[in-house]
Amino acid sequence: MELNEDYQEIIELLEAYSQDVPVPLELPEHDQLVDISEELLLPIPNLYRQFLLYASDLVIGSLEPMTAADPSSHTYLAEVTAQAWDLGLSRELLPVCAYKDGYFAVNQEDVIHTWSPTEGLKEEVAESIWHWARDVWRLS
Repeated sequence: MELNEDYQEIIELLEAYSQDVPVPLELPEHDQLVDISEELLLPIPNLYRQFLLYASDLVIGSLEPMTAADPSSHTYLAEVTAQAWDLGLSRELLPVCAYKDGYFAVNQEDVIHTWSPTEGLKEEVAESIWHWARDVWRLS
């Protein structure tokens, strides 16, 4: 799966903002994403899949996006998704990042919204995970 030029430029921008951490995060393998999709019985939207494969090892600001390489991580996509679904997140959505009392969540068309158990699904935040990463995560 190859990234288009715009998304590659966003990764380069994100890398410039990325913080050095004592224990770096790892990027998942494609097979790990397949396993997560099978566990959740839901496909990971294409652009979100790309983000997980190419940028989920970055640490930027105060927001911690989901990861897919380490099942013991507090940001592990399969575990956080199960928790979010238990709180009432629609089963057609996947959490992208914990936020306030809810999540940034992605739908199957790759659009990012905010969601909370008290307010439900709110307005669109970004047209894709890449736009969210550039415009929200990078500035957190």
